[in-house]
Amino acid sequence: MGFLIKEATLLDPINSENGSVRDILVENGRIVRIGENIQTKGHEVFDCKGKYVTPGLIDMHCHLREPGREDEEKIQTGTRSAAMGGFTSVAAMPNTTPPVDSVLGVKFVQMLATREGIVNVYPIAAITKKMEGEELTEIGDLTAQGAVAISDDGLCVMNAELMRRALEYSKMFDIPVIQHSEDKNLSADGMMNEGEISLWLGLKGIPSVAEEVIVSRDILLAKYTSGRLHVAHVSTKGSVELIRKAKQEKIKVTCEVTPHHFTLTDSCLKTFDSRYKVNPPLRSEEDREAIIEGLKDGTIDAIATDHAPHTIFEKEQEFDYAPFGMIGFETAVPLVFTELVHKKILSPYVAIKKLLEGYKILNIRNEGLREGARADITVIDPDFVFTYKKEDIISKSCNTPFIDREFRGAPILTMVGGRVVMKERKILL
Repeated sequence: MGFLIKEATLLDPINSENGSVRDILVENGRIVRIGENIQTKGHEVFDCKGKYVTPGLIDMHCHLREPGREDEEKIQTGTRSAAMGGFTSVAAMPNTTPPVDSVLGVKFVQMLATREGIVNVYPIAAITKKMEGEELTEIGDLTAQGAVAISDDGLCVMNAELMRRALEYSKMFDIPVIQHSEDKNLSADGMMNEGEISLWLGLKGIPSVAEEVIVSRDILLAKYTSGRLHVAHVSTKGSVELIRKAKQEKIKVTCEVTPHHFTLTDSCLKTFDSRYKVNPPLRSEEDREAIIEGLKDGTIDAIATDHAPHTIFEKEQEFDYAPFGMIGFETAVPLVFTELVHKKILSPYVAIKKLLEGYKILNIRNEGLREGARADITVIDPDFVFTYKKEDIISKSCNTPFIDREFRGAPILTMVGGRVVMKERKILL
């Protein structure tokens, strides 16, 4: 059976389509026709008047935890959570147990994704073996198997020579090196952003310079090697300024920001609530404002969730012992619309572009909303108002500070390869 999407407002930065109202006919997993007043019989019809229809969104930075930490998340549960968030594609970081640092590891993720996943899963492989920062992985073999990038996310590649070689390989295989920018000598044992609030709370801080010194070093290495650097989860004003200047110099650097970093600040930690404990940490209001400006002027390329599930037991430990991270699939688009679009910081078109840029950065083919293209489609109701409840969370974990938060704007339909996997805020598979 096919589908007919009626009176959709198209937002498709891939094809420079901004706001035209069209019908979309889907058959056999592909878009077969886009036009006005399409009439068919035997197709399920979705009335999308007043709704935004976009190419399927991508989260280019998430943690699915499998293999090894299935108590926190699995590909089965994680991809369903992603579908609820409107994502048709996700790129999974390699810091699993064991790390995805071999062809066998990439194959394992691909096999599980095919068998149990309901959205497209693209593995990211480790930069160094066992993510120990001492020896490069077989980057060519990993890329040939389907790894779309390399990263030791969660750990910084501290050795500048290894980072240089990784960037040289990135040029050879046309993949980005995704760096977790954190000088561990500066951030060691830090719990939150270093500043007035950390001093007041008596918690060891992570200074902004711990991120910026690595961003600066890696930009120099990217310039020297002409390699492709991607800076993960940018969190400081200084990092935004460094990346802005690097782009002006035509250095091959891209970057992403998470919804929690453009929404929250370190003031949230005054209650010692470990749900706000993330890495990089929530920064100052000045940093948050710089991130907003970076989104507006194009310095920041993409929005990614850094979806990082943990068990309730882990997060309810004493603050010092609780792990870093929060889940983000299901709140990303609502936060983008509530905090950016409805506050007129970004237009709907630009906001969607930030949620699609991962395809370009990771060199993943996506033809967008055009006839003949694979039907990966997201439908967003910009005025859908709902309260995010713990009992409604699809992820296996619930470590998020946004429970009981009211949002305006959310995905209401997710279609992957012509198959509807989420409809009216319910997972169908």
